[in-house]
Amino acid sequence: MMRGHSRAIAAGVVLILFALLGPAAAEPRRVLLLHSFGPHFSPWRVISSRFREALLEQSRIAIDLYEASLHSRRLGETHDERSFIEYLHALFAGRRLELVVAMGAPAGRFFLEHRSEISPSTPLLITGADERTLNGAVLTANDAGVTVWFDQAENILQLLPDTTTIAVATGASPIENFWAEDLRRAYLGFATKVTFEWINDLSLDDMVKRVARLPPHSAVYYNHIHVDARGVPYENDRAFLRLHQVANAPIFSFIDSNFGHGTVGGPLVSTEKIARQTANVAIQILSGEIPSNIELPLFGLEPPIYDWRELQRWNISEARLPAGSIVQFRDPTAWERYRWHLTAIFIALFAQMAVITWLLIERRARRTAQLEARQRLVEVMHLNRTAEAGALSASFAHELSQPLVAAMLNAETVERLLTANLPEWARAKAAIANTQQVIKHAAEIIQHLKKLLKRRSEPLLQEFNLNEAIADPLCMLSPEAAKRRITLTANGIQQTLPVRADRIHIQQVILNLATNAMDAMTGSAPDARAITIQTSLCEGSQVEVSVTDSGMGIPEHKLGKVFDTFYTTKKEGTGLGLSIARTIVENYGGQIWAENRIEGGAVFRFTLPLLRPASKVASEKN
Repeated sequence: MMRGHSRAIAAGVVLILFALLGPAAAEPRRVLLLHSFGPHFSPWRVISSRFREALLEQSRIAIDLYEASLHSRRLGETHDERSFIEYLHALFAGRRLELVVAMGAPAGRFFLEHRSEISPSTPLLITGADERTLNGAVLTANDAGVTVWFDQAENILQLLPDTTTIAVATGASPIENFWAEDLRRAYLGFATKVTFEWINDLSLDDMVKRVARLPPHSAVYYNHIHVDARGVPYENDRAFLRLHQVANAPIFSFIDSNFGHGTVGGPLVSTEKIARQTANVAIQILSGEIPSNIELPLFGLEPPIYDWRELQRWNISEARLPAGSIVQFRDPTAWERYRWHLTAIFIALFAQMAVITWLLIERRARRTAQLEARQRLVEVMHLNRTAEAGALSASFAHELSQPLVAAMLNAETVERLLTANLPEWARAKAAIANTQQVIKHAAEIIQHLKKLLKRRSEPLLQEFNLNEAIADPLCMLSPEAAKRRITLTANGIQQTLPVRADRIHIQQVILNLATNAMDAMTGSAPDARAITIQTSLCEGSQVEVSVTDSGMGIPEHKLGKVFDTFYTTKKEGTGLGLSIARTIVENYGGQIWAENRIEGGAVFRFTLPLLRPASKVASEKN
């Protein structure tokens, strides 16, 4: 058991050591990235940067990446390259160089020329070069190229058909001179339409001055300026940036390295695709594939892409763009920029409008309901007055019968006096005058009843003296009070009490309260029945009206209920009288309440606001 256990531990230790030491034993693959002029010349600097990222990202094997720059080829001078060749040879002496990636045709040509001195068996991958710049170079089975092929010129004329001058900006290095000659041949077909200005034989300062003073209807074709005519190198697109700052015409180019930084755009070569394709081919070569067996399509121009800012700057209509064009860097519209904010605002506004609409509908419905309720209340108040008048009808009939009988007796007396042998004119005249008085009294009773029973659709607001308004209900109640042996008196201040309300409504309140008071004294002794209606000032700005009776009073537990709708203690009562009285008083800004008297009986009080303070009313009277 111990021996088997020891073997298992030993095997585990071996496996752990193998796992730890195995990967460390495998050497990384050495790759040399060889720049044509230097690491900062466009478009190779963009391609190399993206190639480096893609290679390290996609490779499953360790990569040891070296970089070197062939500065001597900027001006075509090769006499000082021996030391550079010896440097590269010494750098990889005793170390296996797995792959050379030449960034541009000059670097590719250099390695092909000196491969035997540097590393004879190392594969070569050329990238970022036009196939035409490699014509005459002898490629072996150990070489591959990610190359491009394209023609330019029509893009400018399609966007700007009125163009008369195109300034071609390129440098003076050997490869740039090659491109200048190639462009001259490519543009021969447009020579009858456009004048081409070749400014590659100028220094950058002179180029800047020239593009700043181009004639109207001009354009600039930028083919990269690595080295100007004075031999000054320009890295990091410094030459392009200077031209863009002063150019009085739009700038076009063939590659996307400057897109977004000042070129108008068009069909461009994609540095991203070149870099990724180069990384894919490099990984295949490092994995053991023969370079010449790898199928590599030529890279051409991508679908046209344009910078919206430059289109706006040079007033180029988007209607002239080729079909399928992509426009980038477009300033977002207010909707695009603040879509969520505007959406939230619209939702809030819509919700607010919905709430407002709902409130308006509710308000309309409420007003309609209020109008209907007011009309119903007016109807109920009218019915209540009619009921009160019906209850007092016997008294009204008795009160009217007396003046009618007196009128009939007076008429008979007048007739007898006038038909006698000696007519008594004085007595007849007195009888006629008496008849007029009793008829006037009957007319007043009928007028009071008529006012009480008059139907209205809306309250009639008016200013009136409350003391005068109380006189009418007293006149109407007097016959019934006499019939029930009730002493009915009115007390109060004698000054004018101006209020604003419907006169009939206030009289109805007093009539209801007094009628209830008479009913409350049904069981009282005849000689103890008394009702007093009194007015008094309350806090100087209100008038208080009280109706006091000498009945049995109101049970304490019912004092808070007597004004409730349909609450009544009468067998034949409707329970509406006091409820209507409260509604009327509160509608005109007053209050109404009931309380018991210490000496017995109850008192109902209500207040109404005076139109003018009591002090002012008193001064007006004086």
